[in-house]
Amino acid sequence: MNILAISGSLRADSINSAFCRAAARLAPPPLNVLVFAGLGGLPLFNLDLEGDPPTSVMAFRAAVAQADALLIASPEYAHGISGSLKNALDWLVSFEGFVAKPVAVINTSARAEIAHAALAEILRTMSAQLLLQDASQRLPLLGGSYITEQAICASPELSLKIRHILLAMASA
Repeated sequence: MNILAISGSLRADSINSAFCRAAARLAPPPLNVLVFAGLGGLPLFNLDLEGDPPTSVMAFRAAVAQADALLIASPEYAHGISGSLKNALDWLVSFEGFVAKPVAVINTSARAEIAHAALAEILRTMSAQLLLQDASQRLPLLGGSYITEQAICASPELSLKIRHILLAMASA
């Protein structure tokens, strides 16, 4: 099973990005997690470009189409999802390869409840198959000592939780 992990943050030291990279490292066979690194390269959504999307959009859509499921880790900015993540999702609104795609949402901050709910609503509106049972989780990494990929992978508790999330995605 191929899972595409998307961090809603462009920051190099983002906890959400660290989570996605850790998930890729911890994926048990036969699961394969690919971290999408091109979020910052997507142009602002413009419906006029739908007929001939830019190369970066085509690459993003191809990655989504090739994935069996998506794993999204999103920060909360001013009670909303990041602009870069919303922009990426806007490029998928009319893309057939996204319809009914299984999606798990990870919240790495205990205080990011509003964006988490908003992201779930956006995904439902876009006809994603939102995986709620066991696959979508809150892992309060913010404020703890698990802020790097290495620290997340080194934690037996977090490693087990991440593998459980990935296996729940596979079984869904």
